[in-house]
Amino acid sequence: MKLFIASDIHGSAFWCRKMLEAYEKIGAKKLLLLGDILYHGPRNDLPDEYDPKAVISMLNGYKDHILCVRGNCDTEVDQMVLDFPVMAEYAYICVDGLQIFATHGHKFNCETLPPLSKGDILLHGHTHIPVIEKHDGFTYVNPGSVSIPKEGSAHSCMILEDGDFRFIGL
Repeated sequence: MKLFIASDIHGSAFWCRKMLEAYEKIGAKKLLLLGDILYHGPRNDLPDEYDPKAVISMLNGYKDHILCVRGNCDTEVDQMVLDFPVMAEYAYICVDGLQIFATHGHKFNCETLPPLSKGDILLHGHTHIPVIEKHDGFTYVNPGSVSIPKEGSAHSCMILEDGDFRFIGL
């Protein structure tokens, strides 16, 4: 199954639109969002075309395609306007022979590990930096940020297909 993975939209209608265009072009079966959907938070500058209401409208049009976990900028009020579940702290996904612990990254991360088995994938956003790193017993994967990339990285997402992760720029 082809899975499209994105994180940290932060209310940017411009970058959400780019992300959904890439999702459509790639033809993935599901869109996995790793949190921080509507708001930019106090530590970030406003992203391009900051318009949470437009992001709500765009994403609700894909409600049957979206799997989502909660980010540190996501709240109960967001769930009131989004037509897909957004409040789970994590999701455990089994696809293409991989066991993936998907979370935002503010609670579970490489320094505060969730329960993982040998060979599992720890998948999270939050840092806004794209990464694929082998660790002792697990692999850490981060798609980077859709709207506010950091440390010189590009606006990015990733695809999981046939057991391989690959980055895509927006």
